[in-house]
Amino acid sequence: MKIAVIGQKGIPSRAGGVEIHVEEIASRIAQEKGCEVTVYCRESYCNEKYDRYKGIKMKYTPSINTKHLDAITYTALSTINAITSDYDIIHYHALGPSLFAFLPRLFRKKVVCTVHGLDWKRQKWGFCGKLALKLGEISTAYFPQKTIMVSKSLKQYYEKQYKSLDSVYIPNGIDEKSKKDADLIKRHYDLDKNEYILFLARLVPEKGVHYLIEAFQRIHTDKTLVIAGGSSHSDGYVKQLQDLAKGTSNIIFTGFIQGDVLDELFTNAYCYVLPSDVEGLPISLIEAMAYGQCCLVSDIPENLEVIGSNGVSFEKGNVSSLQSQLEYLINNEVIVDEYKREAEAYIRERYNWDKVALETKQVYTSLVHK
Repeated sequence: MKIAVIGQKGIPSRAGGVEIHVEEIASRIAQEKGCEVTVYCRESYCNEKYDRYKGIKMKYTPSINTKHLDAITYTALSTINAITSDYDIIHYHALGPSLFAFLPRLFRKKVVCTVHGLDWKRQKWGFCGKLALKLGEISTAYFPQKTIMVSKSLKQYYEKQYKSLDSVYIPNGIDEKSKKDADLIKRHYDLDKNEYILFLARLVPEKGVHYLIEAFQRIHTDKTLVIAGGSSHSDGYVKQLQDLAKGTSNIIFTGFIQGDVLDELFTNAYCYVLPSDVEGLPISLIEAMAYGQCCLVSDIPENLEVIGSNGVSFEKGNVSSLQSQLEYLINNEVIVDEYKREAEAYIRERYNWDKVALETKQVYTSLVHK
């Protein structure tokens, strides 16, 4: 069974949730007897190139690396290569790349699409970008033989919009986390255990970091706000955040982080905050809970689906609500510790990459046998 995977920027990478999702699943399925997985990466995102990585065959596709042309040129060229090869399954990830799902169907290929979120809702896109992504949504409903949803709220949305859709719910997963004492973060940023509030994700408008900065600036606290993450064709927004934080000495921007520094930041934070307006199923939130963090999130269905009763929420987009809940946690360390004790066991019961990979492989197998 030969599978081509198209849609991610590249692996190995922590550029976003899609990249983590693809690496975790593809590497597991590639180890299975009788399975060969090829991942198409965007050449401009990959400094190091491999023939194989964790058993995955790697292909690198050139693209026009601009905000509006990067994904579409990469996907078009990858799709052309894939449909002229001998793959049994072509698997698209995210709405933009899934716009091309009709092409493999013309060549009698089996097609799977995974919906990671309603990307047309994201603020960074103008009219043309939103239209293309909305068409991508329609494509995921009508062209694949099977559509995978990473959250229950997405599945409910599609069932309401496209009543005849044959979809399956397969969430993101989580693996064993390496908890580390504050060492590198102490040397680099002068941070110690429980001394800081953490945001860790891409710096794009829909993640709501501007709400968090405004709320934090209204609070009298000796804790530091750490904003960890890089731009995703959003340099203007990053500059806006930096300007907003000017004059507040206890706000730190670390840029993109990974490895031991990421482990240390997640392990030693006082709490983790995700104030997003739009999500699919946020891997950064699942990871924070897997590190045993108390999490404060906006009350969108995708965030609430993850935390259940094991975290705290505030009204989406409401800075005063966020300020109130953040102050509540800062002033109640005992409650924060209770959430921390429950978070890790709770999240590991619900999200498991081995189970996710197995269920994805079962989707492939059902289509090939059919």
